[in-house]
Amino acid sequence: MTNTESKPGPMTGLMMDESLLISRQIEFAARFHGQVEVVTRTVEGPIQRSTWAEVARRSRQLAHALLDLGIKAGDRVATIAWNTQRHLELYFAVSGIGAVLHTINPRLPLDQLRYVADHAEDKALFFDLTFAKLAQFLAAQGTSLEHFVALTDAAHLDAAGPVPGVRDYETLLLGKPTDFAWPELDERSASSLCYTSGTSGNPKGVLYSHRSTVLHSYAAAMSDSLGISSHDVTLPVVPMFHVNAWGVPYAAAMVGSKLVLPGPGLDGKNLLELIESEKVTSLLGVPTVWLALLNHLNAVGRKLTTVEKVTIGGSACPPSMIETFEREHGARVLHAWGMTETSPLGTVNVLLPKHQDLDHAGQLAVKSKQGRPIFGIDLRLVDDDGVVQPHDGLTSGHLQVRGPWVASAYFKRDVDETHRDGWFFTGDIATLDPDGYMQITDRSKDVIKSGGEWVSSIDVENAAMAHPAVAQAAAIGVAHTKWQERPLLIVVPAAGKTLDKAELMAFLETRLVKWWLPDAIEVIDALPLGATGKVLKRELRERFAHYRLD
Repeated sequence: MTNTESKPGPMTGLMMDESLLISRQIEFAARFHGQVEVVTRTVEGPIQRSTWAEVARRSRQLAHALLDLGIKAGDRVATIAWNTQRHLELYFAVSGIGAVLHTINPRLPLDQLRYVADHAEDKALFFDLTFAKLAQFLAAQGTSLEHFVALTDAAHLDAAGPVPGVRDYETLLLGKPTDFAWPELDERSASSLCYTSGTSGNPKGVLYSHRSTVLHSYAAAMSDSLGISSHDVTLPVVPMFHVNAWGVPYAAAMVGSKLVLPGPGLDGKNLLELIESEKVTSLLGVPTVWLALLNHLNAVGRKLTTVEKVTIGGSACPPSMIETFEREHGARVLHAWGMTETSPLGTVNVLLPKHQDLDHAGQLAVKSKQGRPIFGIDLRLVDDDGVVQPHDGLTSGHLQVRGPWVASAYFKRDVDETHRDGWFFTGDIATLDPDGYMQITDRSKDVIKSGGEWVSSIDVENAAMAHPAVAQAAAIGVAHTKWQERPLLIVVPAAGKTLDKAELMAFLETRLVKWWLPDAIEVIDALPLGATGKVLKRELRERFAHYRLD
């Protein structure tokens, strides 16, 4: 080879180049799983039975309606809605025409609600009647919103109240063609927009693409992940207004899973009725929801008879909850971790073959971790100076993540210290073992530093929640004259139980190393929860700011 000749490059494969688009998911569901049911507990009350073919048909009608409203590619369309069929149709129609679905969390404070609508520059708002007051509030703010649609029919429209120009969803679809030619979009086009819960400062926008969403759907369907399949009857209790219900609606369409949507009925009684009547096999939600369900099951003396797996994420799952589901109800628990910025799936706890030989305690120790990365997700730990730490299961560090469904930046935010060197800084403190199992030990802002050593607030909380008289627990650091900070344990008693602090402390002594034991225990009626059900430790630190330990 002469100096003038170039070296041969990689050979190009001879494969069709089709974009990964959300519209392809709903059309696949209609064609190959058209008679599979989609069931909704409606806001108006009755159970509504439909199919994937019907959802696809109505999504096409909605696509025509959106274009008639003047919605264009790139326009943001907001929703404030429960997990229902109408909301599901918006998931596919808005993104399918090239617009961006902005799901708004109704639990945000009003100033943050106004902020996200302004920041996203939403053009239309679709809302459930439950949230009519929030629609009225936004309509009075002089935002960019031009259209308001109540997710109901004409007979119930009056319940929307004084919202200017409001129309009902069913009339909007009435008479629209049932066929629609979905545009061939660039798969990197934005598809949906979710904002973080804004526990410190204003919420930050995470802008997903068609490509990232479809890849995430594949990941959710893998057997070593959530394993969503056509054999499942899937009930996502995680809200569709929070991180796209963990991507479950998209994955369910892609595999043809029967989908059960609980609407506003998220209490233990309503959930149990849906689970039993629809023979649900797969549940997904946060620990606070499952605590309510387990309390109801205990109160009425019932067992889950059809549920095979329960995915628990959003915050660390207490080992006692894993044991309750698996021992008393025969349901396998999938402990998972993710964030709005990771679409959200990052890790899922599925045991490896070598773990089958472990005894119950050994398996529970593994299951209590947040799990292993899904293919596509890469994790690492760094210290305060950015030095990469070993994956030995012992060394803690700042958790970083990267992958094709991880945000590369925040929407309309130029300066951002959380995205550097191709990695996203999660704000979590964690360990990673040689098999890739990750365990969150704290949020960096919540870590308790005692005499230069870190105390895991999550381990302290999990130990406390193993006590039968404790419903919820939170550990925070408070000032100490010698050690700088020591743990204060704040607990909420279980219903009908009397909590003895000395007895609880003796219980903790059998489960925690001595220097992790809380120096004091306080009993309160309820923990402050944020918009996504997480405990607001900032508020607890403010409440106990003057607490002193000798």
